[in-house]
Amino acid sequence: MNVYLDWAATAIPEQEIIEEAVREAGKYFANPSARHALGKAAAERLETARKTAAECLQVQPEQLIFTSGGTEANHIVLLSMLNRSESLNIAAGAIEHAAISEQVKMLKKNGRKVREIPVNKRGFITPEAVLQTIDANTTLVTVMAVNNETGAIQPIREIGQAVSEFCKGKRKIHFHVDAVQAFGKIPFELANLPISSAAMSGHKIGAPRGIGFLYLAQTLEAFLCGGGQEGGMRAGTENLAGIIALAGCLQKTIPAVAKTYAHVQELSDYLIQKLLCIPGISIIPETRMEDCNNFSPYIIQCTNENIPGEVLQRCLSDMGVYVSTGSACSSKKRSRPILEAMGIGAKQQLNTIRISLGKSTTKEELNQALCCLQTCIEKL
Repeated sequence: MNVYLDWAATAIPEQEIIEEAVREAGKYFANPSARHALGKAAAERLETARKTAAECLQVQPEQLIFTSGGTEANHIVLLSMLNRSESLNIAAGAIEHAAISEQVKMLKKNGRKVREIPVNKRGFITPEAVLQTIDANTTLVTVMAVNNETGAIQPIREIGQAVSEFCKGKRKIHFHVDAVQAFGKIPFELANLPISSAAMSGHKIGAPRGIGFLYLAQTLEAFLCGGGQEGGMRAGTENLAGIIALAGCLQKTIPAVAKTYAHVQELSDYLIQKLLCIPGISIIPETRMEDCNNFSPYIIQCTNENIPGEVLQRCLSDMGVYVSTGSACSSKKRSRPILEAMGIGAKQQLNTIRISLGKSTTKEELNQALCCLQTCIEKL
């Protein structure tokens, strides 16, 4: 039996939903921007899917901008800052996904002032840290909702409230959230959060790769322009099959968030308990069990005393257990900026693996994975 424990990289696809979406898109094959009857029918089908997604998320349809995924959704917000004065600054969390951190570096190269919001050793960015970083010239704050390596759930509501309070009588700050590891996994009610925008990736909840959305509560001026699709915020012919599939996956996933969370939390607690019984294994951060309610049960990062994570990953893969050494988007890079920002030592960084669970993960699978992990450690 193969054991898939890399759900944070991509979820197992919702095959029936995807196949139905492809069939549906085949019926409405015309370009939604075309002015003839077939184009109008495709546009109507697209808007029906948008309304479905919006209802699931309890937001307005016009607040959802469909994109090619989480990276593009993040970039739309970041690149819009190029329309702002160079005297303004951007504040980004020290533990952001590469989709944010690498683009922020590009903005810095292009003359934008960038400030890094520090993270504490427990893996959290606090409202106090944000307030100590921003000033009257800050135009954007970006902090992720759930860290993709440690699973730390950031205090988004509290940060948003702190930023809003800071802005009273001053220039309004756009507060963006990379919520790729939050949607469909933890309770994350867009309309009830003091945020300006949020990015989401469809393949994290079973939709196909190549589809996501940007939630916009606060309007932006698009930097990249084109045919005017998606309210002028994301140019390019829409991916109707992907959009329909994403709406279907949201319909299936969002109502079940609480039930699935409880199931995965039970499995996560069990897994961590068993991991800590293996000599030389520790959890990152080590304080996780003291703060378990502030970590996503879907993501667990552990390290060991002697074996590089890549070696352990290959050994497990050979035994049919699939984990990662960190973010899939940065898997070819050896540096671990998130762990480094948390003050994790170089050897611990090198020896980490990430185990990520999903809604169909079972205790039987975890037991097999634990047995294989024990074997790998003894063998290596």
